[in-house]
Amino acid sequence: MVLMNAVCNKVLRPTDGSCCQSLPAPSLLQKLMACVFLGSALVFLVLHALGHNRPWKSRPTPPDVESGEEKKPATAASPLNHKAPFQALSKMGLIMVYFYLCDRANVFMKEQKFYTHSTFFIPLIYMFVLGIFYSENSKETKLLNREQTDEWKGWMQLVILIYHISGASVFIPVYMHVRVLVAAYLFQTGYGHFSFFWLKGDFGLYRVCQVLFRLNFLVVVLCLVMDRPYQFYYFVPLVTFWFVVIYATMAMWPQIRQKKANGSGMWHVGILGKLLGLLLFICFFAYSQGLFENIFSVWPISKLFELNGSIHEWWFRWKLDRFAIIHGMLFAFVYLVLQKCQGLSEEKGEPLFSTRISNILLLISVVSFMTYSIWASSCKNKTECNELHPYISGLQILAFILIRNIPGYSRSLYSSFFAWFGKISLELFICQYHIWLAADTKGILVLIPGNPLLNIIISTFIFVCVAHEISVITNDLAQVAIPKDGGALLRRLLVAGVFTLGLLLVSRSAEGIQGGGH
Repeated sequence: MVLMNAVCNKVLRPTDGSCCQSLPAPSLLQKLMACVFLGSALVFLVLHALGHNRPWKSRPTPPDVESGEEKKPATAASPLNHKAPFQALSKMGLIMVYFYLCDRANVFMKEQKFYTHSTFFIPLIYMFVLGIFYSENSKETKLLNREQTDEWKGWMQLVILIYHISGASVFIPVYMHVRVLVAAYLFQTGYGHFSFFWLKGDFGLYRVCQVLFRLNFLVVVLCLVMDRPYQFYYFVPLVTFWFVVIYATMAMWPQIRQKKANGSGMWHVGILGKLLGLLLFICFFAYSQGLFENIFSVWPISKLFELNGSIHEWWFRWKLDRFAIIHGMLFAFVYLVLQKCQGLSEEKGEPLFSTRISNILLLISVVSFMTYSIWASSCKNKTECNELHPYISGLQILAFILIRNIPGYSRSLYSSFFAWFGKISLELFICQYHIWLAADTKGILVLIPGNPLLNIIISTFIFVCVAHEISVITNDLAQVAIPKDGGALLRRLLVAGVFTLGLLLVSRSAEGIQGGGH
């Protein structure tokens, strides 16, 4: 079947396949990336043959890019040897070959998505049963503790995967609930990074580069290997943009952290002033589409935000969840102030508030959930729903947090099944584009023809293993690529800037040649 696909798909183009079309020859950038991976593999083999195993100086584990928290490994990180970066790049090269074969070559068939309620809800039920089965005791019982945020990201990511592969976007109630999940990811970004800057006050370049590298490494590689624009992987540009906004908001004068605010209550007013300024900034751009488009259409910024020659998709994605970040930052501020004032009870088995207040808040949260579901079911079209989404998604996120955290027994438990997937949620979201779904998410990859159930089992297993391996590779390369020494870091940033400018110029020249040819 693989051989027949490679030969016949270009000619037959069956109507039930989404991949059967002639593909362009590899671009110059794709060839350059192949040379980089091949060169890394050769260097690794030479170093391995020569016995170069002297370790690098061990560095701290990189932070969690979505929660903003430092990871606390169970065991001490083993030092990396000199051949480790080349080994990681060699592995990445092999993985990219698989990506290319799945979604850029005529090797594997792709099938169309056909939505039915059973294809979405039955896997959803199985998933939650598994998640509940693997429940364990949390190491701590604080609100939104580390295990809980990993669990939250994990089950949301699995729901989004099922949503994508089943084509459930055509069913508006499901579409609107998934929109809330995407907003919740951004909420966590605002919550996590605000908490980090507020508590630690670390505004150094090392921290910023570390987060940006881990967010963007996989996507940049895929843009080059799969010949896709950066905006195609919309979630990463969105999170990257909002991280920069959060950093700019917190790092600009005056830099306010919790230790300084404890000395004078006026600093609390100062941080609220910063959040108000950010809110006004967001509202200004939300109602100035022309200015927004003019700013993001300037080269080379446009290369980061254009899709098919237009920034309409970026405008849509930005506007849809424009308040989620500030909701997360404000929630983090209120929570940390209450925690410092001992206004919450976070001991094991105890509710967050008094019994009466806890019951009232739980009732309001449940009613909010039910009201939202009824409203989403009565929506006539996506455009109408999307107009209200930015204003009401924050209420659903807050309702979920209260339901999950007010009961003491609920905070004491978490699902290790969901938490495991939560730790690689970013890689899962990006990898699905080409090696689980295919045809740039329009179809479903077929590794085992004629047996849909076996096909989905095999392709899912490979997909999850690849996502996990890429997460490990990214962590390893982040330790090597981002040095803690300020001078070395600035030199590498200069090299990265020149390299990026070169890529942009090559890409622009290639577009000009294609345009002239047409």
